[in-house]
Amino acid sequence: MRGSTMTKKPTFKRQEYWRYKKLGDSYRRPRGKLSKRRRYQARKPAMARVGFRCPKANRGLHPSGYKDILVENVDQIKALNPETDAARIGATVGKRKRQLIVAKAQEIGVKVLN
Repeated sequence: MRGSTMTKKPTFKRQEYWRYKKLGDSYRRPRGKLSKRRRYQARKPAMARVGFRCPKANRGLHPSGYKDILVENVDQIKALNPETDAARIGATVGKRKRQLIVAKAQEIGVKVLN
């Protein structure tokens, strides 16, 4: 799953987001009648469409290529597969339990994301 199968998609930004501060750069589909971007004119940024979706096997994965699993205690980290899963320690876990989880993760070879 990791490696060459994960390719980077272009960052889609709103048309003329740089022109008006109030717009922001979050993507919106261009709807103007004469819009050059809507008509896919050359040298204009790409529009988001179906062809840019990633392969089914890669969807929902962390950029590192591992499955992101939320962990809140040592028992949950024992259940993870070091080949495919990576642990993300919950925000409400305290310092003492966090140290135990990290130690156990290193022991069994599970990657900790945070």
